Amino acid sequence: MKKFFHSSTILVGLSAFIASPLLAAPEGPTDADIANDAKSTGDVLTNGMGLQAQRFSPLTTINATNVEKLVPAFASSLGGEKQRGQESQPLVYDGTIYVTGSYSRLFAFDARTGEEKWEYTARLPDGIMPCCDVVNRGAAIYGDKIIFGTLDARLVALNRITGKVIWNKKIADYAAGFSFTAAPMIVNGKVITGNSGGEFGIVGAVEARDVNTGELIWSRPTIEGNMGTLNGKDNGVTGKVNSSWPGDTWKTGGGATWLGGTYDPETNLIYMGTGNPAPWNSHLRPGDNLYTSSTLALDPDTGVIKWHYQTTPHDGWDFDGVNELIPFNAKWKGKEMKLGAKADRNGFFFVLDRTNGKFLSATPFVSKITWATGYNSKGRPIYVDANRPGPPTTEKGTSVFSAPAFLGAKNWMPMAYSQQTGLFYVPANEWGMDIWNEPVAYKKGAAYMGAGFTIKPLYPDYIGALRAVDPATGKIVWEYKNKAPLWGGVLTTAGNLVFTGTPEGYLKAFDAKTGKELWKFNTGSGVVGSPITWDQDGEQYIAVMSGWGGAVPLWGGEVAKAVQHINQGGALWVFKLPKN
Repeated sequence: MKKFFHSSTILVGLSAFIASPLLAAPEGPTDADIANDAKSTGDVLTNGMGLQAQRFSPLTTINATNVEKLVPAFASSLGGEKQRGQESQPLVYDGTIYVTGSYSRLFAFDARTGEEKWEYTARLPDGIMPCCDVVNRGAAIYGDKIIFGTLDARLVALNRITGKVIWNKKIADYAAGFSFTAAPMIVNGKVITGNSGGEFGIVGAVEARDVNTGELIWSRPTIEGNMGTLNGKDNGVTGKVNSSWPGDTWKTGGGATWLGGTYDPETNLIYMGTGNPAPWNSHLRPGDNLYTSSTLALDPDTGVIKWHYQTTPHDGWDFDGVNELIPFNAKWKGKEMKLGAKADRNGFFFVLDRTNGKFLSATPFVSKITWATGYNSKGRPIYVDANRPGPPTTEKGTSVFSAPAFLGAKNWMPMAYSQQTGLFYVPANEWGMDIWNEPVAYKKGAAYMGAGFTIKPLYPDYIGALRAVDPATGKIVWEYKNKAPLWGGVLTTAGNLVFTGTPEGYLKAFDAKTGKELWKFNTGSGVVGSPITWDQDGEQYIAVMSGWGGAVPLWGGEVAKAVQHINQGGALWVFKLPKN
């Protein structure tokens, strides 16, 4: 016997089916989730494993007593021929691992099996001008979106489930030398970005966009004399015109914000590092050249600079100042304070009062520094004038040997802070350089450096050194020396562990208190990404990207020759303890 249904019954049933929670559009991480990322252990929602980027996990399932048993859970290949410089930090949410790859690609992998869910590859024009390899350092996640930047200076938001484009916005003109390599940051519904291209005479900037539309909210140039904006209207000149830049030099001053920043909810400030002044030839731009080679503290709602601290005024060695300022709370001379720490490319480890930028200390974290003997009580470097490259005449100026090299005592690779030990774990490098100045004139889209250089190792047995630094004293508590440079980020956990990778292909684990090497695994290519950890289905996982590249093989001089045998690659490796 046939059964007939009234049309209203069908409509009611269909409506209920459409409204089912199983079919509802996934909402995804909220501002509250992102703010809690450092404490939550079931996901990784931010670059830095928390907006303060301490890269510390409270997880203890994997610890110093059992890490030697760690084994691969799976490895997922990025495939293709685009295997260069995998510097990304993965994100994890709702059973999916998101990771960016070289040449502006974004992948979604199943967090339990490693199976690829989708891949997005940006269509890059032929004229891109990345300074230091075709790298990308990670994405940001919010709601139904996963957001990342591209080498042609665009910001792209994809649906995190399907990988389809939601919006795609131009950050800057790639033909003028701009690019974008950092991981974006989400602060209260705004996407915070910087830019890359300091070697091309661009003007650095920090910008905020609406996370749902990609529309610009505010922009703050990092070079004095350039106008900021808020909601499409002028919002004041950065600094004061010609205060620290002569003539028109502020129009091509560099100061790229190419590493991204950190955010501190306790002070409601964004901390963003700025890069080298342009050109490298410091004799063409007398003065401090604000706000290059600095840390800026910005209001997240307006982009107004609340304070700044310049680590290398009148930088003549390409030391930059982009290195991350990590907020932490500790006693300073008996008083509980809100502090910030920064291991600068110039070789000094800084501690500041992060509420106002007041200088507290600067101590060396490498063995040889030739450009300055230290810092005075006001936080100004005490220069060694003879170690500044000389002014060029018709060809090149006087060459000097300087340490550290321009690739830095610490380059882009992020350090970590342990809430358990109170130590910072800094991936450092010991190298120097012959450097000299050359005549140069600005031309849009052309390299604007005015310097030449050759990088050389300082010691025959090692270049890289993972160092545990006590911020209260500047003392190096322990160190691990590595033959090749260290170029990857650091992770530390409450399990008394520190993880980092090496160009030789190893992911390694160390005792956080003593520095004893406890475990290592060779991934088949150099590890220059940042490891993460999370728990899932009752187990703790460790993940890291493998794929040799970055600035060292391109700019490393004699050092590059020493590591030219390392194979390139592109794979996400995930580890856990055996169930038995």
